[in-house]
Amino acid sequence: MRIAIAGAGAVGRSIARELLTNGHQVLLIDKEVSKVRPERIPEAEWLQADACELSSLEDAQLEDCEVVIGATGDDKVNLVVSLLAKTEFSVRRVVARINHPANEWLFNESWGVDVAVSTPRVLAALVEEAVSVGDVVRLFTLRQGQANLIEVTLPVGAPCAGVPLRDLDLPSDAAMVAIIRGSRVIVPTPDEPLEPGDELLFVALPEAEPAIRRAVCAA
Repeated sequence: MRIAIAGAGAVGRSIARELLTNGHQVLLIDKEVSKVRPERIPEAEWLQADACELSSLEDAQLEDCEVVIGATGDDKVNLVVSLLAKTEFSVRRVVARINHPANEWLFNESWGVDVAVSTPRVLAALVEEAVSVGDVVRLFTLRQGQANLIEVTLPVGAPCAGVPLRDLDLPSDAAMVAIIRGSRVIVPTPDEPLEPGDELLFVALPEAEPAIRRAVCAA
């Protein structure tokens, strides 16, 4: 699919390389001439333009993109790009980088953002995931549906150890998507018993998180 990235700095270029490796078409947009260097990633399209200008996005043919990523170091730019992509070009998926945590509340569907990525929040979640056992850790927020990807590590002595998944009293607004057990990734089935140390990954609404914790850690 065709993906446009606003911001050709280190972050934007890293995303572009990853997407190109996965077989996608990538367009990099940046208004700074010094950053528009096609020789760095010759497989990508390049456009020297202000991504906050509607005419620039028309030149970029943003209507042909399935995904737009606001990856600049300026939150205002990322928000404007997101809003224009969603409202003027009906881009199906808009992803935006949050540079400053104080601005996180702005990055929602009102500004056209489907998925907001906050580096401080991701790093904090990874730290929590590494040290937290028996607690719900939010790894990622899916803004479009207001759901979260969460992780719970099953503690030693949890009452549900050895219990098959079908017997867990999980809330209806949650789905277990994977079990990480040692070096294995297990697709959950109703007959799969849980083991202490299992890392359980769920997609769930925020209000379902307390019920998940009760079901897997205190049942």
